[in-house]
Amino acid sequence: MFTEIRDITAFNKQEILALRIADNQQHFIESTDQCLAEAELDQRFAPLGLYKDNIAIGFAMYGLFPHEDHSQRVWLDRYLIDERYQQQGLGKHFLQQLIQYLAVKFNCRQIYLSVYENNAVAIQLYKQFGFMFNGELDDKGEKVMVLEVYGHDNH
Repeated sequence: MFTEIRDITAFNKQEILALRIADNQQHFIESTDQCLAEAELDQRFAPLGLYKDNIAIGFAMYGLFPHEDHSQRVWLDRYLIDERYQQQGLGKHFLQQLIQYLAVKFNCRQIYLSVYENNAVAIQLYKQFGFMFNGELDDKGEKVMVLEVYGHDNH
């Protein structure tokens, strides 16, 4: 299986906009259209296409954001696998790839994300990779999870 993480450009934007999540996941995450619009407005967001055998099968968006304690936090802000490619282990595969990608890119000790507390499937996945709730809520009321990158055992 050949997989890669690609930047989103004019050449692959339509493939990314065509990604869909299952109806019962719609309320957990914004559409790729909304995400790309947000990334155009806020240059701190970096959207990525997730590819398997040169087919767009997922989407992620990350960014480096200041925190109130004057530190900078690396956020895995959006993450989805198209509904046609779910239940194939690709969520785990790409989460591992994204953790490594962000750890190398930012040489960071922590990676943050937020999740709705009723999104049990996502929470279970994130916990498998070592993400833990830190007691914070983001500005949308989602619970914040953090991964300690160093000393992280690879799955």
